[in-house]
Amino acid sequence: MSDKAPTIAHEPDNSPESSSATAEQLPGQRPGEPGGPATDAPPAEGTAPEDSAQFGRPGAPLGRSPFVIGLTGGLGLLLAYTFFLVIQDAASILILIFIALFLAIGLNPAVVRLQRWGLPRALAVTSVGVGVLVLLGGALLALVPPVVTQTGALLDNLPEYIDQMRRSETLRELNDQYQIIDRLQSAATASNVTRAAGGVLGGAQVVFGAVFNVLTVVVLTIYFLAAFDRLRLGAYKLVPASRRERAQAIGDEILAKVGAFMAGALAIALIAGATTWLFLVIVGVTYPFALAVVVAVCDLIPQVGATLGAVVVSAVGFATSSVTVGIACVVFFIVYQQLENFVIYPKVMRRAVKVSDLAAILAALLGIALLGVVGALIAIPAVAAIQLIVREVVLPRQQRS
Repeated sequence: MSDKAPTIAHEPDNSPESSSATAEQLPGQRPGEPGGPATDAPPAEGTAPEDSAQFGRPGAPLGRSPFVIGLTGGLGLLLAYTFFLVIQDAASILILIFIALFLAIGLNPAVVRLQRWGLPRALAVTSVGVGVLVLLGGALLALVPPVVTQTGALLDNLPEYIDQMRRSETLRELNDQYQIIDRLQSAATASNVTRAAGGVLGGAQVVFGAVFNVLTVVVLTIYFLAAFDRLRLGAYKLVPASRRERAQAIGDEILAKVGAFMAGALAIALIAGATTWLFLVIVGVTYPFALAVVVAVCDLIPQVGATLGAVVVSAVGFATSSVTVGIACVVFFIVYQQLENFVIYPKVMRRAVKVSDLAAILAALLGIALLGVVGALIAIPAVAAIQLIVREVVLPRQQRS
């Protein structure tokens, strides 16, 4: 008995014709074809086809020795650490890219609406970009002059404020014991204030840095809007074909909900700003447009933003006008917030994904801790997207397991 494994072979034909036919190769036949001469051995499984034999046969795989395993693991750790350093160094730019992409998702419904009205995609994107630039320019024109004016007035009147503090009997007693007012007066000089603010060069760097970041976000947002459909379809191609249809359906739903939320939040903020401006003009508070912009921006922050804007405007009303005007501001914001929470917000957000109050508060706090104000702005849409994925993907998979 032979020790070799059994193989399947054709029985030889003893006829002379078959012997001569198998001994010689017919014209046009390749080795290994039916009727042609048999090859020495069949190609091993996983080897390269005959057309790529010019590069040679691949060798045996490397042995899984402890050295190879350790070397592979060490290279993987080194690559992961290098990737972490790259992410850490480029964190600021990556945040700007993320903000621009998020704004593009939020502004895309406006572009789609303009396309339905008959505008080409390029013209619709240009119109939305011009509108965003006009809003930013108006906000800067409203905020910068009051900030510069009030800061200069504060520095000019700071010695007078210190003298008024000396007239208080309680503050005089504290000053006799701890020299608080004397130290404040010696520190509140123009040179010290400029040095504390980082100097002229430091202030210019801050201003130019902020302008650069804003322009970068605006430009990237316009580019993302122009290539939105191409980027969306390209991202879906990374999903396996068997799951692509479902992934596209879920992804489009997430994008639609995020866009609806961003559009609704922007509409609510504009309503809050316009209402605040009208009220401040009626009661006669200084810089009503600037304060209205502050209220609109703060109203974009979930849960706590409206309260922050109300506190700022009420404080300005008490400080610059009178106690009566300040109380009127407090009453106005209490009434308006109730109207916004129970009437405006439900009507505007009826198409957006609903998120529970607890999830919204936790998301806002976590977003502020991670990305500051930007994190608070994107917290609710992020939670809505996670909620949709859990409901449509995670829970059905758990039910099947």
